[in-house]
Amino acid sequence: MAPTLEGFDRFDFTHHGVTHPVYRAGSGPAVIVIAEIPGITPRVIEFAQRVAALGLTVYLPSLFGVPGRAPSGTAIATTAIRAICVSREFTRFALRKASPVTVWLRALAKQAHEESGGPGVGAVGMCFTGGFALAMAVDRRMLAPVLSQPSLPLPVGAARKSDVGLDTASLARVKERCADEGLCVLGLRFTEDGLSPPERFDRLRRELGEGFVSVEIPSSTVPAGPKAHSVLTEDLVDEPGHPTREALDQVLQLFRDRLLS
Repeated sequence: MAPTLEGFDRFDFTHHGVTHPVYRAGSGPAVIVIAEIPGITPRVIEFAQRVAALGLTVYLPSLFGVPGRAPSGTAIATTAIRAICVSREFTRFALRKASPVTVWLRALAKQAHEESGGPGVGAVGMCFTGGFALAMAVDRRMLAPVLSQPSLPLPVGAARKSDVGLDTASLARVKERCADEGLCVLGLRFTEDGLSPPERFDRLRRELGEGFVSVEIPSSTVPAGPKAHSVLTEDLVDEPGHPTREALDQVLQLFRDRLLS
């Protein structure tokens, strides 16, 4: 049976006049799980439940799509993409600029930290939202940012392929945190994923040094092959020893180390 949002409580969170529903479950320090297109699918819920099972409070903001709906066809994804394209909250092509919705997400992380306690919060972004966890890392409360197949700005042209979706000052702040505070930014992608190009991870390695840990999984190891994209959800092969399962375990271990130790 596919996982549902049973066991999650729903509330609306508003910041600077922008409101989105948020689904919350578990107890302990907070982790913000930001869904990929087409939204909070059953596989995203399953991942969130794994996070909560560690002894953490998971917050699932619904930024687009219908929560709980499976990605059963291109029409659902197309609807979500259209919603993103007309929304001013998402920056799709701009260089050296974070999407405005990251301001809302940072405010949510602040409230989640106040509610859930602990040393700080974690965050996972996926696909269109993959780089949002990096933008949230300008705040000291963000202790465990995970970038899963970050895809913005859309990699059209060489400059966008290597862009990390942050302005110069914010990137400098994250670099400073990596150097001075030992911040660890974890990145995940498949080797042949054109939406999340290798140049982006190369740039993060240059900028953040040892503060960036990259996990690049051979696309040939999963059924989707060169079309593989969603490391933690749709393309996860949930078998011990499989590279995608090892990537998932590395994410969960980061949360244990940074939020529960």
